[in-house]
Amino acid sequence: MKKPKTFLLVIVLLVISYLLPNGFSENYSQSYQLLDKPDGSTYYGLNVTVQQSLYEYYAEKSHSIGSNSDFAKFVTPYALKPIADCLLEIYTDDEDFVNGVLMIVHQIPYNETPAKYPVETIVKNKGDCDLFSYIAASIVKAHGLDVVLLYYKSQAHMNIGVNLSHAPHDAREQAYYVTYNNIRYYMAEVTGGDWQNGWRVGECPDELKNAPAQVITLENCEQTTYGQVSASYKTLVSSTLSLIISPAFLIQGGTVTLSGQLSPPLQNRTVTIYIKINNSPWIVLDTTTTNQAGYFTYTWNTEDAGICYIRSSWSGNNDYAGADSPIQTVTVLSTFFVLLLVITAILVCIGIIVFIMSRQTQSSIEEPQPPEIPS
Repeated sequence: MKKPKTFLLVIVLLVISYLLPNGFSENYSQSYQLLDKPDGSTYYGLNVTVQQSLYEYYAEKSHSIGSNSDFAKFVTPYALKPIADCLLEIYTDDEDFVNGVLMIVHQIPYNETPAKYPVETIVKNKGDCDLFSYIAASIVKAHGLDVVLLYYKSQAHMNIGVNLSHAPHDAREQAYYVTYNNIRYYMAEVTGGDWQNGWRVGECPDELKNAPAQVITLENCEQTTYGQVSASYKTLVSSTLSLIISPAFLIQGGTVTLSGQLSPPLQNRTVTIYIKINNSPWIVLDTTTTNQAGYFTYTWNTEDAGICYIRSSWSGNNDYAGADSPIQTVTVLSTFFVLLLVITAILVCIGIIVFIMSRQTQSSIEEPQPPEIPS
């Protein structure tokens, strides 16, 4: 009899582990090589780290494409801004900056892949022309340069165009550009596995020189977000983030207090609170900041009922990699359910009382009478 019970217990545990989100988090890291100039001799190693919370946030967002203008939604400047900030430590000229961006995407292995956001591509470390274009456009736009996506339907290809302050000096041929709204956008080809001698801004593959290009502007790119990758030329030191939730059970409309601490204890650091309700995608609940001891606190007024999974996240900086807290669970009971439970309890109590009273009445009726004593 023990074997069936043991087997059933294993099945139950497997089902529970499948349904519940993973309570442990990890960081994903990639490294990229850079040169100070396309023909330069000074090498830099850029380390990029992505928190699991940020990856899952983008992985669970909508990836649908209804029209070509939807390509722009995959451009996420804020999420990759730390990479742009690092490049600005090397490159003061916008042409050199764009060539540095091309060095990064030229190091990602080519593999035809469904649409993904830049953070996903960095984690998976593979992609194709459109995914590389989204990364390049995100970093360039994070720097504040005017950039567009260039889509070649006849070639089933994509790259980017950048409006530079001057014509490219390092292009090894006559600089190629497209004109849109009287603005010159110099082509920047994102494919190619040779990051040291690959395509430079202004250079154009032969098969694209006569191919019509659709210019896709970035008004529809992601305007705001909360999480960012970590980027530094140094090896990033790990950090930790805790999360305590009280209470763990409450009625819809109640208040939950979220608190935790960042280690190292850094002040005025933004902590992002992610939430998943039942089987919905992860969304950002809100942000808060740490105090001088690295502590943070946040008050959440619950609106939706269900099983809520919550975690906090810090994006890191030039010294420390970002960190996620373990996932905590809060059960929010709906007011309708609680009301139904109360009514059910009252009806059960009434039923019990009626049952007891009826039993007492029946007992008194059935109780035998003492025999009459003859006179």
